[in-house]
Order: sequence, then C-alpha cells, then structure tokens
Amino acid sequence: MAAVYILLVLFLAVFVAGFILLVLGAINFDLSNSDIPSGVDQPVKLRIVHVMIICTAVVGKILENIGICSQFSFMRYIQDQMPAGVDPKLLIKNLWFEKVPVRIYQPKVPASQRRGVMLFHGGGWVLGSLDVYENICRFIARESESVVVSVGYRLAPEHKYPAAYEDCLNATLHFMKNAEHYGVDPASVIVCGDSAGGNLAAAVCQTLAGRSDLPKLRAQILIYPGLQALDFNLPSYQQNRGVPLLYREHAAFYVLQYLNGSLLHMEEVLDGSHIPIDVKLNYRKWLSPDNIPEKFKVRGYKPHVLLDCTTEVFEKVKRFCEPTLCPLLAEDAVIRQLPKSFILTCEYDVLRDDGLLYKKRLEDNGVPVTWCHLEDGFHGIISLFDNYVLSFPAGKRGADNIV
Repeated sequence: MAAVYILLVLFLAVFVAGFILLVLGAINFDLSNSDIPSGVDQPVKLRIVHVMIICTAVVGKILENIGICSQFSFMRYIQDQMPAGVDPKLLIKNLWFEKVPVRIYQPKVPASQRRGVMLFHGGGWVLGSLDVYENICRFIARESESVVVSVGYRLAPEHKYPAAYEDCLNATLHFMKNAEHYGVDPASVIVCGDSAGGNLAAAVCQTLAGRSDLPKLRAQILIYPGLQALDFNLPSYQQNRGVPLLYREHAAFYVLQYLNGSLLHMEEVLDGSHIPIDVKLNYRKWLSPDNIPEKFKVRGYKPHVLLDCTTEVFEKVKRFCEPTLCPLLAEDAVIRQLPKSFILTCEYDVLRDDGLLYKKRLEDNGVPVTWCHLEDGFHGIISLFDNYVLSFPAGKRGADNIV
C-alpha cells in the first residue's frame, strides 16, 4: 500500500512539474516572440489568452508525436469544452442542410419575416466549430432578433479547398430556398463571418450576386476577413507580424493548410516569391499598398520589392488567384452586384489591410459600406467579447456594432 501511495505522489509531482514547465515555456515563448503594442486593449489579458493557446498547441503536438491524435484534433477538442448553458430567449436546434451540419438559433418571441443570418465561423479553416461560436451566435440572435444559422463546414487539412466554401455555399442555398419555413423573409438573408469565416462569407456573397433564381442577399458582414494570399508584406502584415492572436507566419500557415495541406512553399509565400510578377502586376490595381490610406503606414512600414517565382512553385499555389479562395481578386463586374456591406477591421491585426483594400474596392464600385475600425483591437477579439474573466471591452464594442 505504501508503494502505491509513493508512486501516486511521484506521478502527481511529475504531472505538476510538467504543467509548470509547460506554462513557463509558453510564457517564455510569448515574451520572446510576441510584440504587443501599448495601444492594444487589455495587453496583459491578451498575453494570458495567448499563453493558454500555446499550451494547448504544445500538448497537441506532443500527442501527435506519440501517435495518440493530431495536434489539430486535440486543439479542436479543447476548444469545444466550453459549456454555454440554457438560453431562455432562444430555440436552438442542431440540423442538417443538405449534408452540412448547422445549428439554428430562433428567438422565442413570435414574429414573422425575420432577418436570417448565415454565420461562418473563423479558425483559419482549420479550427473552430458550432460549439466554439455558441455565445456569439446567441448574442446576434438575441440582440438583432434574427434567426441565426451557424454552419459547421468541413475543416482543413483533412478537407482541403474548396470543401469549406462548398459547404457554406450549399448551406446558404438551402436556407434561402427554405427561409420561410424558419420565419425568415427570403429577401432578408445576410452572410456573416470572421477571419476565415469572413473569407467564406465574401466568397459565398460573390457567388450568389449574379443568381437570378434567388432573392438578392440583403447584406454581408465581414469581421477582420482574410481576403487574399498574394501579398503577405502589406503594411499591416509588417506592422503586426508578432501581435497575437494571429502572427504573420500563422496567416500563411493557415491558408496553405486550406489550399493543399502542404507547407513546402511557406517561405516563398511569406517573401512574395510564389506568384509571377506579371500576375502580381495584373492584380496590383486592387492589391497595392498605394490603395491603403497613408495614416495606416506610419507605424514602420517599408515597401516590399517585387520578387518573381518559378513555374514549379506557382503551379502548387496558383489557385490563390481564384476569387472563391481570395475574394479580393474578383472582377469589378462581380463586385458591382454585391449588397450593402459591413466590414470590421482591427488596428493591431495582420489582416487589417485585407479589409481596407476590400472596403475601397466596394466603394469604388458603388457598393454601400459601413466600416467599423477598432483602434485598440487585435485579431480574434470579437470571439472574446464575453469570455468571463478574460473579456475585452473592445470586443464588446465590435460585437455591438455588428448587430
């Protein structure tokens, strides 16, 4: 009995020591690699959230190395352990739209012809789920008195592009054709998404813009969307390269996971040598630092030299030029047909300039745009607007603007 007790104590001691080392290592990594400007909302809280994410990623990598599960699977599992409880104001159901899992949030107060919101979650096309976005979906449904449909699209790298886009498009088509069944006006359907979800919302909106067999979408809501993968050296990518929760390298990592699951050409993607110069020049009228207001360049931006690429590299990533993957590259004829738009950007976010460039494109083509810019915001802040002790006031301001 004494031997068992000693072994138990030793096991607990090793576990505690390992946990302490894990946390200390994560703190050291954050302090060594993160660059959190003083203007960020709640910088200490941001570091705490980032350290928690690092710890989860490290444990996931260990489990992957010993063959238990993939790193992404573990991170998804941990993310999903967020109980939301009962909401007395909403009816919440899990359904399938075609072959796509969705969760629908309907206000209990009787009403006819409500707005419908198709919500595509963020997570770099790799993470995120219906459970992770439970609170923000409930918030939008309650505060806007809308029917919200959260889409559980397939994730990369198990399901590569265009799987996520196709799932979001098919779920949206199903909802638009059956909107009245859920008490929604078919002409009042909105697509909404943050980060990778913003990318998917923009792509779906463009695809549906030319459809004559369906009512027009009422609006699109794009929350710090990632809209291109041709230039990772725009001002915001340089200025915010080390700001959590999305490093510059992570932005390239995630889009490559979505594209083909291969990181073989990540270095070329980051330095801009993955796209031929003639192709870059073709898109430069839309994707150029010259289109970004000067006030966003004062924080240490240096113009990047155009680099050419080999045919071999471009062959692997040429689908970056497809608008369903990079909506910023859509033709003007498509952009002109888009509905009114809401775009939210954050000052301390690598994806800030994707949003600014798309805002300009929409405005240049006569599309009404409402723009919300969080001067103290960082990437992912909307998901943390009500995160108990680790809530962020700037995230709540952003969430309030959405509804």
